[in-house]
Amino acid sequence: MRLATTKRFDKQYAKLKPSVKLRFKARIELFLDNPLNPVLRNHPLAGKYVGYRSINITGDTRALYRQKGDTLIIFAFIGSHSQLYG
Repeated sequence: MRLATTKRFDKQYAKLKPSVKLRFKARIELFLDNPLNPVLRNHPLAGKYVGYRSINITGDTRALYRQKGDTLIIFAFIGSHSQLYG
């Protein structure tokens, strides 16, 4: 499985607190081992994010991604629940 990010994701990620960045890296390790690990609460989205899936990074931080083909995962958005869905 290959991971990629969008420019928007990179800008949002750069604004995160260092502790959230560390948590993201730990969650990515879980994701690579098992994308459906219950800790991640991985689920499909609807509405303006139809075609994307969300994983939990912290209690309020989410990372949204989409899958291209069988092996490419593209992280497109990261932020608090209110930033993404509000």
